[in-house]
Amino acid sequence: MQYINVIEFILFFVILSFLVVPLGKYMAAVFTGEKTFLYPYLNWLETFCYRITGIDYFEEMKWQDYAKALLYFNVLGFIFVFTIQLLQGSLPLNPQNFQSVPWTLAFNTAASFMTNTNWQSYSGETSLSYFTQMVSLTSQNFLSAATGLSVLVVFIRGINRRMISTIGNFWVDIVRSIVYLFLPLSILLSLALISQGVIQTFSQYLEVISLEEGAQIIPLGPVASQVAIKQLGSNGGGFFSANSAHPFENPNGLTNLLEMLAIMLIPAASVYMYGFMIGSTNHVKVLLGVMFLLLAIGVGVIFYSGHLYNPVFDAYPLLEGKETRFGIENTLLWTAITTSTSNGSVNSTLTSLSPLTGGIALLNIELGEIFFGGIGVGLCGMLMFTLLTVFLSGLMVGRTPEYLGKKIEKREIQLVTLAVLLPTALCLAGAGNACMMKDVHASMINQGPHGFTEILYAFASCAGNNGSAFKGLNTDTNFFNLTLGFVMLIGRASILLPSLAIAGSLAKKNIAPLSIGTLSTNTPLFAILLISVILMIGALTFVPALILGPVIEHLLMLKGRAF
Repeated sequence: MQYINVIEFILFFVILSFLVVPLGKYMAAVFTGEKTFLYPYLNWLETFCYRITGIDYFEEMKWQDYAKALLYFNVLGFIFVFTIQLLQGSLPLNPQNFQSVPWTLAFNTAASFMTNTNWQSYSGETSLSYFTQMVSLTSQNFLSAATGLSVLVVFIRGINRRMISTIGNFWVDIVRSIVYLFLPLSILLSLALISQGVIQTFSQYLEVISLEEGAQIIPLGPVASQVAIKQLGSNGGGFFSANSAHPFENPNGLTNLLEMLAIMLIPAASVYMYGFMIGSTNHVKVLLGVMFLLLAIGVGVIFYSGHLYNPVFDAYPLLEGKETRFGIENTLLWTAITTSTSNGSVNSTLTSLSPLTGGIALLNIELGEIFFGGIGVGLCGMLMFTLLTVFLSGLMVGRTPEYLGKKIEKREIQLVTLAVLLPTALCLAGAGNACMMKDVHASMINQGPHGFTEILYAFASCAGNNGSAFKGLNTDTNFFNLTLGFVMLIGRASILLPSLAIAGSLAKKNIAPLSIGTLSTNTPLFAILLISVILMIGALTFVPALILGPVIEHLLMLKGRAF
């Protein structure tokens, strides 16, 4: 690794560490109703939203009502994105005169952006108008991210509240998320990206003559505004098919650093927000330690594998598919953090990664992207494993499990089990079924273990609402558009709805006083137990599938063989 890359790594983590604590404190203030430094400037927008929609600011909801509002809101978002794609040819801001999107692809894209997955079976620069990209997709980037963050806030309220059946107001949480967090950060990042060459224009595509005297079309568009929220909101959907490997989305090393920081910023700050809101920074340090340790192990394996000699291509290191503008190290780090945060954006071709690098990226998604995870849902996923650890530890010592003073009983564990196992079932069952279909084999460029990894990655990415893809698999077919669309919808619901139900259940309970038999969640022992549960229940579930894919491919590579 070159010294400049070492400096970039250190700079990345130093800046991130410097930003997440004050941002976490700010987010806690926003969702507890305190007046922040932006309140005098943005309160008018918040109250305007309540006024035009008739929202009662003081009305509280039970978890069932909160869930209904969330579902109604997201269904309307789905219909909105779906309809705009079908009517695209008749709508404005379409200088390329793109026609309507086929309905199965429109269904898949609507499900994708509504669920914060941003899976792309289309090429943006050849399929979607400026109006479609801006009004439907970019708006959903804000709304889906705000939905995930709102659910996390509700989870925290469930832990904090005592003997009460209400958990907040969905509409207030959504408005505050967008007005005080996503909107100002997106404006700042958009301006920074524009200053570095990320394009933002409504001009028509340009036709130029290349050095070989051939005609070439240069796609344009309002890119910076979409790139900012796609990274900040753990969305990941690129304006162009090449995503953040495209020079118009990510032109230089500074924009690459800014976008990586944006990917990690809010997920990491959410953990600090959790600590400030529950009043237990020691417990949060344990969670952060677990997240950093598992993330560091994954990054270590990714870097080790990414720098291995590849006898198949007689290359060291293998540069195929890597973004040479940023170097192999920045490509590998980007891969690690996007698959750990449910972001899904890429600055390289994932199908060209070494087998173990692709395997760790796949495992990050299969574990639920909990280091640090997507906006809101990532920490909810980690808290699911935390509750499971508390429950299993309580069984071992013969005491009723407690978490931060709240008893964890049968109902909570049933919901935790649903949230942990349903995405797993969607991933494995979906990939297994796809492998048996002849039409799927016709969509595959690669066969053998690498082809299997591509299929498994597609279903894991959609079930985990990540959205990145290996790109060696043609998923713009009726089978994949419909199947993966439903997988995204069910996968999103499998974490949001159990989280709300657990919050509602915990809010009704009183806080039990600490006793000598209470399991402390602030110790290294609890961290070890939590890691063990994550690896045993989360990772071991996927070991057979990982062996059939990345592991076998790695062993074949070491012998200089390709399937």
